[in-house]
Amino acid sequence: MSAPRLQPHKSSFTGAWLPPLAGHWVEAAVAYLANHAAVARITVVTLRGSAPREPGASMLVDLDGTLGTIGGGRLEWQAIRAARELLRDRNAAPVRIDDLILGPDLGQCCGGRVELWLERLTRDDLPWLREAARRLRDAGGVSIATELGGRVASHRVLPLGQGAAGLDPQRSAVCTAVGNLTLQRSAPGNVTLLEAVWPKRLPLSVFGAGHVGQALIQLLSPLDLFDITWVDSRPGLLPLGLPDCVTAQACAMPTDLVGTAPPGTHYVVLTHDHALDYELCRLILARGDARWLGLIGSASKAARFRSRLLRDGIGALRLSTLNCPIGIDGIASKLPAAIAIAIAAQLLQQHAGAMTTGASRLEQPTCGASCESCGAERHTIP
Repeated sequence: MSAPRLQPHKSSFTGAWLPPLAGHWVEAAVAYLANHAAVARITVVTLRGSAPREPGASMLVDLDGTLGTIGGGRLEWQAIRAARELLRDRNAAPVRIDDLILGPDLGQCCGGRVELWLERLTRDDLPWLREAARRLRDAGGVSIATELGGRVASHRVLPLGQGAAGLDPQRSAVCTAVGNLTLQRSAPGNVTLLEAVWPKRLPLSVFGAGHVGQALIQLLSPLDLFDITWVDSRPGLLPLGLPDCVTAQACAMPTDLVGTAPPGTHYVVLTHDHALDYELCRLILARGDARWLGLIGSASKAARFRSRLLRDGIGALRLSTLNCPIGIDGIASKLPAAIAIAIAAQLLQQHAGAMTTGASRLEQPTCGASCESCGAERHTIP
């Protein structure tokens, strides 16, 4: 039986894919300004009601394109236009704050109200941006205080959790806090934005580069939410041209690499060999520091593995981190791409939980100090 011949589709379309913002806006700005004179960043800083993106969502804009998104639609279109005005007018103050009601102002039915922080960044900003990126990478997080006084913006890079030094200790100050952001307004009109930043990427080790493994990597890598180590004993199944967030390793004995993963790693085990699956799970659980372990397989495979792991000395508490069958409930298809979607959705739930845990460290308050210490009136937006 001959395969059907696919006819090439002739099109006059000239569009392009909209590129996501990889990593944090700080890292992306450093990379961009290494080769360009200026870029604008847009960040959602406060939110009431419903809106397309959460506080802290950011994008970069130049005169020709964009990187990332604050939710699309008319909100993003208006923000891009304002950011480009900021880039064109070098005499304007480097920061502007736009307060937008999505219904009356933009005709969007979300019903919320957002404040956007728009800031022009140039190569003069590279020293503090590079320092922030370094601390983000090496220290696991950083606080950035940006103060606008008149037409001048200044920046301070501070240790994570010690952002109180970036705020103005005035009795007339009003702080609006949401998530990892604190926006302080103080007389005579000065504004300070304090951002607590930690890496978005979580360590993830994926063992197996078969059909499901390849589909999973293709789903996860554009999200840029995980630092993925992808392991298989078969070099021919590990493609070239992988994105920066994926490190492929061909290893004759994948079990040798379990010990190299950092503490708190998420693991996905889906190799072609049940014996290898078992040994990987045993070694991962024996470490005792896995954040989460998912294993491909049926309920009967899960029962056999759990029984054997208990006999091999893995305690019940550690064994509770093993998730098998892997993937969210409700997806019955056994197509590799469908299984990968179920696994990816479960990993997104894990990522959301980890980010919530990280944010909770700074909820009381984001600046790291008591409101009584600086005398500010604090407004917390849920």
